[in-house]
Amino acid sequence: MLPAFLLMSMAILGSTTIMGIISNCIILSVNLVEKMRGKNLGSSDLILVTLGISNITFQFVMTANDFLSFLWSDLYFSDKVYSIINALLFFPIFSSFWFTVCLCVYYCLQIVIFTNSFLMRLKLGIATLVPFFLVTSVLISVAISVPAIWSTHRDPFNGNVSSNETFESDFPKLSISYLLPSNIIGCSLPLVLVAISNGLILRSLKSPSNMIEKTNNSQSPRAEARQRAARTVGSLLLLYMSFYISEIMMFVDLFPPSSPGFCACLMIIYTYSPAQSIILILGSPKLKKVLLSLLRLHEKLSSEEPEPPNILFIKLNIQKTVKDLRKS
Repeated sequence: MLPAFLLMSMAILGSTTIMGIISNCIILSVNLVEKMRGKNLGSSDLILVTLGISNITFQFVMTANDFLSFLWSDLYFSDKVYSIINALLFFPIFSSFWFTVCLCVYYCLQIVIFTNSFLMRLKLGIATLVPFFLVTSVLISVAISVPAIWSTHRDPFNGNVSSNETFESDFPKLSISYLLPSNIIGCSLPLVLVAISNGLILRSLKSPSNMIEKTNNSQSPRAEARQRAARTVGSLLLLYMSFYISEIMMFVDLFPPSSPGFCACLMIIYTYSPAQSIILILGSPKLKKVLLSLLRLHEKLSSEEPEPPNILFIKLNIQKTVKDLRKS
């Protein structure tokens, strides 16, 4: 029988997987329906679609990774399977980070007023550059994910070590020469770029013109859109940092397995994809409208009680019937 910790982890992973798939499918379906109707996807919509695809891929691979490690550990920790699973897991993670950079930089260029000539040209041509940025993000993610297949090794056996160390050395590991540069390019650098974008957006919102507009309570739709984008970027940054710190803590074995700290890090990792999709949905007016419509429809269907069946009652005049029988 599996331990309680594994059963709880598998249950939470299953529920977050369902939530992540549903929420990301909302992002995909709304934008794809608009595309099928002949509408052109905007730059932000294109980024949201790629983020949704990346998150769904990450959710499936992470679920397969954890269930395989829980239930078939012998197969999972074989050299070929372990290296391939790691490469498949790293690709959607790195892609999601770089797609997040694309979205945050896009919002930053839309909100912040620049005086630098290069940034001004970049701001004017951002609509045509977004597909290039997305393709570049995919190529970067592939370039730093595929080498994980050839970076797996096992520590050499030493007869003088203890039984616990021998047990740990028997598992395959990724080399530091791969983990360090891939972590810098795939995780740390995107985090810095998202943080810079968030800082520029916050500084722009605190400009004198925006503060005057806020004090006069005369916010225009453009001002509301800027604040909505700022909340989205800030929420993505906090989620990104939480996921990044949790991954590092688990990688360096800061907490022993099944400890409260380990469980907290695991829950943050499991909820990353659905949490990011909810942030993206709430940051988009049309996606938020669809989500609220679905919630109202669910509440309406669950609150409706079945109508009682219409039963026709036939009243019989018993006394009259008895008299008729006597006469006959």
